[in-house]
Amino acid sequence: MIRFVPSVLRRATLLLVLAAASAPVLAAAPTDGDINRLLSASRAQSMIDTMLPQIEAMQQQQFQQVAAQRQLNAQQQEQLQRIQARTSQTLRQALSWQQLRPMYVDLYKKTFSKEDVLAMAEFYESPAGQSLLDKTPALMQNVMVAIQTRMQPLFADLQKDLEAIVNEPEKK
Repeated sequence: MIRFVPSVLRRATLLLVLAAASAPVLAAAPTDGDINRLLSASRAQSMIDTMLPQIEAMQQQQFQQVAAQRQLNAQQQEQLQRIQARTSQTLRQALSWQQLRPMYVDLYKKTFSKEDVLAMAEFYESPAGQSLLDKTPALMQNVMVAIQTRMQPLFADLQKDLEAIVNEPEKK
């Protein structure tokens, strides 16, 4: 009987430790309303709406590069324009907020607890959160300029290497 008590205490202690360790897993899941509040406060739809023209511009640039690399006759140019219009329409549908919102809600539910979502919503609704949202586009623009500036010497070196390879005499 004396041996039984320590064994029961060990098991009870182990169960308590396991229960405490699994508490984050059992945290309350956010509701759709909680997530919608966060998405609204963080201007998620506005960010998507801002990204779409940028994506379309990149897509248009790719089509222009394809056209510039080839001698296209009038019929081929027309086909390329139709494909570009269809691709743009497909992008707009696939990346519309109506299509993406359910995905966002599902991903937020899988990733964050109710407590997390409510805390983030409160932050984005605060003056500091609104300031962050207001200034993020300028920050990202500055980051892109800084990265491009940093990458220019690397691209110049790469260009020299490519020219050396292209201009290298053939080995027989």
